[in-house]
Amino acid sequence: MTTTPRAVIAVVALLTLAGCANAPGAPANAPALEQASVSVVAKVLPSVVQITTGRGLGSGIVMDDKGDIVTNAHVVGQARTFQVRLPGSPAPVPATLVGSYPPNDLAVIHLDRLPSPAPKPAHFGNSDTLRIGDIVLAMGNPLGLTGSVTNGIVSATGRTVSEPTGPGLPGATLPDVIQTSASINPGNSGGALVDQAGDIAGQLIAHDGHVINSHRAALGIGVLTVIDQDGQPVGAGVGTLTPGGPAANAGVRVGEVITAVNGITVHSARELATVLAGLVPGQQVPVVLSDPDGGTRTVTITLGQLPGS
Repeated sequence: MTTTPRAVIAVVALLTLAGCANAPGAPANAPALEQASVSVVAKVLPSVVQITTGRGLGSGIVMDDKGDIVTNAHVVGQARTFQVRLPGSPAPVPATLVGSYPPNDLAVIHLDRLPSPAPKPAHFGNSDTLRIGDIVLAMGNPLGLTGSVTNGIVSATGRTVSEPTGPGLPGATLPDVIQTSASINPGNSGGALVDQAGDIAGQLIAHDGHVINSHRAALGIGVLTVIDQDGQPVGAGVGTLTPGGPAANAGVRVGEVITAVNGITVHSARELATVLAGLVPGQQVPVVLSDPDGGTRTVTITLGQLPGS
């Protein structure tokens, strides 16, 4: 699921069925929706792979004809080598990490050798055209069941989702996420990354595993959640400042507590990340600060860009 333009993470293929009813490959007497579903599955499933690491498994999408596969950062975790099971192939193919960008929960791995026939690249569409209520399919390898398909609808767009931190989990805050009712289970992760695949994933491939332009807003600070004497979160405390960064240039001081950004109240470090996920680099925003003595002030900060990798 994404930043603007939207990406889809945690589903292996999220595809609208509109316009597919007359596609070849389905029985002529089948209802239009059934024909569309059968056609989409036949077209996309050959591009869906299973990725196995030492900690578990996930899914991925064949991105090009060179052996690059896009998946989630939380699927690869700390692993650098993988076993990839391609559709119709009984033996796994070894693969190596190209690069991972945890802030967007994206990663690219590369097959160590191209089998014959070569895996089929997926066609990545424009998720900006999705509408609430569109029928979608999720394809992947849930619970290790290779080539599984579930269906549902686009339940919402524009969500912001904060992933938990933990072993192998980057704790990313993902903006502009697409919500679907299609069933998703462990092993499905490895999304069809739509426009974002040509953005972050494309940079990982082009720049030797690095992201040059994150397109994500940042204040240039390190923060932690501040709680009051009752144990309630009251803001995001500034613990560190990047020299010459946006916050430092605006006069923000270590020890101050951010309580609102761009008119949105902030109670915690996670809420701050959620607000920033909806903003863009270069945008000027008011930031409300409180100090240890109880005083408050507002500064205007020109947002910077979240560093790449």
